[in-house]
Amino acid sequence: MTQGAGQGPEAVRTETLRDFRVPAYIHETGPYPPSAAPGEAAGVGEEPEGYTPTQRDLPVINRGDTVQVVMDPAAVAAPQPADGPGPLYVVGDVHGYLDQLVAALQDQGLLDAAGNWSAGTARLWFLGDFTDRGPDGIGVIDLVMRLSAEAAAVGGYCKALMGNHELLLLGAKRFGDTPVNSGAGTATFQAAWLLNGGQKTDMDRLQDHHLQWMARLDAMEQVDGHLLVHSDTTAYLDYGDSIEAVNDTIRETLTRNDADECWDLFRKFTRRFAFRDEGGAEAALSLLDTYGGTRVVHGHSPIPYLLGEVGSEDGEDAAGPVVEGPHLYADGLAIAMDGGVTMAGKLLVQQLPLDS
Repeated sequence: MTQGAGQGPEAVRTETLRDFRVPAYIHETGPYPPSAAPGEAAGVGEEPEGYTPTQRDLPVINRGDTVQVVMDPAAVAAPQPADGPGPLYVVGDVHGYLDQLVAALQDQGLLDAAGNWSAGTARLWFLGDFTDRGPDGIGVIDLVMRLSAEAAAVGGYCKALMGNHELLLLGAKRFGDTPVNSGAGTATFQAAWLLNGGQKTDMDRLQDHHLQWMARLDAMEQVDGHLLVHSDTTAYLDYGDSIEAVNDTIRETLTRNDADECWDLFRKFTRRFAFRDEGGAEAALSLLDTYGGTRVVHGHSPIPYLLGEVGSEDGEDAAGPVVEGPHLYADGLAIAMDGGVTMAGKLLVQQLPLDS
């Protein structure tokens, strides 16, 4: 389920393993100096204007609005009656890799050659983390928003969950260098965003409708017995005892616009590996018993990390981790969907249910 080839379009992929190794996640929540310059906040000293920690490994783009296709309502076919809902697909972490996303969706027959929805009544769920690390996070968000309209027009749907990087980008935009109480020293959203692959091109192109869309995303949903979440953590239990309660509580937290509250939310959803080790099955069951479903489906933690297969430390002498497909684990109670696209891995689009 987790081994084999499948590297996607080689012409556009760059290896960023050095920016994705475990130490980057150790520093995901600080501490950071409250008023340091971006380079200093990330612990790298003075850097040129516009520098981000991953710039040397990522192509700098200037596309303007990417993958923007204007839809003619008259040209969209009317929804056709269906005997039931269409097939269910989930997408793992995208992290700005727009070209790989389009290719993966086309491989599954969800998009046509022009990048338009071609899956009729199919149901498509994104598990979050659209931006950061990769070159075109805003292009990814624009594509997902457009596909939501196109799919709905023909009786299907395209929906998305909130990932910790959406919380991070919202915080960086709203609060910048405002100090927050991290529990381990002083931190800021801006410093954390830069340290975790924030791209200046994304921030420059971020508009109000992107911010509003991200802030309204649900944190979890249950579809066909699959409990869909972004993070492999039990922190969802801190926010309510039903899916509706969790989604409402998180949305209300963001609406209050309190920097410390938002930081605590971001910090909790950066936790990972709850289902991996001893007691992992019990942790998965704690979510399933509370929110329903028979399997937890998540992104967030790259499958190479879950398997302990991360390649070399600097990523220069390794071919990169190889991921064939989703990883079924925790006694069959959890499915991991992050193929490690930022590590030159595979961006996963998978139809559910997944065979045991």
